Amino acid sequence: MTMNLLHIDASARPGRSDTDLHGSHTRRLSARFVERWRKARPADRIDYLDVGRQPPAHVDGRWIHAAFTPPAAREPWMAEALAESDRLVDQLVAADVVVIGLPMYNFSVPAQFKAWIDNIVRVGRTFGFDRSRGAVPYWPLLADAGKRVVLLGARGDHGYDAGGRVAHLNHTESSVRSALGYIGITEVFEAAVESDEFGGEQLADSMRRAEQRADSLVDALIAPRARARSGATDVCQADRSLSEQK
Repeated sequence: MTMNLLHIDASARPGRSDTDLHGSHTRRLSARFVERWRKARPADRIDYLDVGRQPPAHVDGRWIHAAFTPPAAREPWMAEALAESDRLVDQLVAADVVVIGLPMYNFSVPAQFKAWIDNIVRVGRTFGFDRSRGAVPYWPLLADAGKRVVLLGARGDHGYDAGGRVAHLNHTESSVRSALGYIGITEVFEAAVESDEFGGEQLADSMRRAEQRADSLVDALIAPRARARSGATDVCQADRSLSEQK
């Protein structure tokens, strides 16, 4: 059975750090992930979205008005206001696996990527809302879709992983996990390169580890479902062990 892979890049930097001067580490990692995936599963569909260089429009008052108006009551201009969001949601709904090149900008996600999050966390499309449900009127609409997400990050400093010296400052992966979990996507895996601002062997060593983890995640996720979940969990556990040894 073929699968649909959605590849998203969020870096404002063009190019990849392995081929371009001042290129992006996350574009490098996400491209490596996709190339390995394509070699293993050439029949799969791969969609690409570059929100780093072509960001979605930010949510505004017209968007909010349209999104919270029941579809049957929407005026013609509301369809236009939500057209880009509808395309992004459709793309996400169609994907089995989403791989995201996601750099840390000032301890969180790039504004361009936040615009994508704001467009896909949509009432009536990816989460439900009903006041008659009482104290908990919200529920996720993608909970049974079986989607899996891989976050491939880059950080200037080091020690942002769990247990690290500046882990408390890392709001990048955790904010994405929160938003995706809200709509029902809870299988999220991570790998990241650190020490960009240090350069030299320290950066090169971190990149080698990140590339190895990205490769391992591909191998785990293309396996049959039960093995994939177990394999990806093993990879993440190995990542934590490596982080604790830094």
